[in-house]
Amino acid sequence: MPLAVGGTKSSAGRGDGPALDVVGVTKSYGDVHALRGVDLRIPPGRVTALLGENGAGKSTLMSLVAGLQRPDAGTIAITGHDVADAPRAARRALGFAPQDLGVYPTLTVRQNLMFCAELAGLRRGAARDRTAETAEPLALAGLLDRRAGELSGGQQRRLHVAMALVHRPAVLLLDESTAGVDVRTRTALLDLVRGLAADGVAVCYSTHYLAEVESLDAHVAVLDGGRVIAHDTLSALVDRHARGALELTFHGPVPEDLDLPWPTRPTGDGLRVLADRPHEAAARLLELLGPTSALSGLRVVRPDLEAVFLELTGRRYRDEGSPADA
Repeated sequence: MPLAVGGTKSSAGRGDGPALDVVGVTKSYGDVHALRGVDLRIPPGRVTALLGENGAGKSTLMSLVAGLQRPDAGTIAITGHDVADAPRAARRALGFAPQDLGVYPTLTVRQNLMFCAELAGLRRGAARDRTAETAEPLALAGLLDRRAGELSGGQQRRLHVAMALVHRPAVLLLDESTAGVDVRTRTALLDLVRGLAADGVAVCYSTHYLAEVESLDAHVAVLDGGRVIAHDTLSALVDRHARGALELTFHGPVPEDLDLPWPTRPTGDGLRVLADRPHEAAARLLELLGPTSALSGLRVVRPDLEAVFLELTGRRYRDEGSPADA
């Protein structure tokens, strides 16, 4: 089930320190190094998107923050409470909606939310109020008396997230919460994230959909090989790391005799040509290559988050497409 433990109101606005502070965190599983000295600081009211391919360490980091595992080294604090030394206080300030759904199918939506609220220490009257308040923005108000097992997949996903925030956490972890959901659910969840941040909640959000990160205008932490290799605002990362480019693919390997007037970098299946005016460069490039070249494809790339990821890692981000439309 989603993690919702303790607390009757959000402590997101307390003090001047970060809501979530991860310092030097390392985690290994045998010979596999999942996290290597990760630092991540998220102040109240900020949305931070964790960006990385499968296996980069996103879910491992979230499970450590939630106290479901212990790091091999480093510290994690939630609203100033060390997860290892003061786990109850840390968990009172945290809500966590992991990838796998954790609703109770035989209970109604109301009972699921009331259970989590009371588990968090709210009295019945307060739990009833928070259930109604949490259900409304996630389009669950009309479903409160329906069994969770009778809900659609998108409705169950919205309930799953609601169970993690019914106690008003200061920090909310959302791990792939829009994966495979319908448009209505996706819109509701993204609107919710914006609203929570405006209310002072620190949101740590992982997704495979780059367009979501761009629409949220979130801070971005790029994980690669268990390390945070970049962390800044979206606009700052684009300004610093992304240039316009042309992506070339060839029939067979990249020709060794290419002599182009722009910087180039190899990609997994071709060549990336860096050019500030890629549309103009495309015409010149085709002229230089000539009609007998082995070129099989050419794509103009605008400076965006995908370009940032490619610049930082040398690999194209494996965006899994748009969420489902149905």
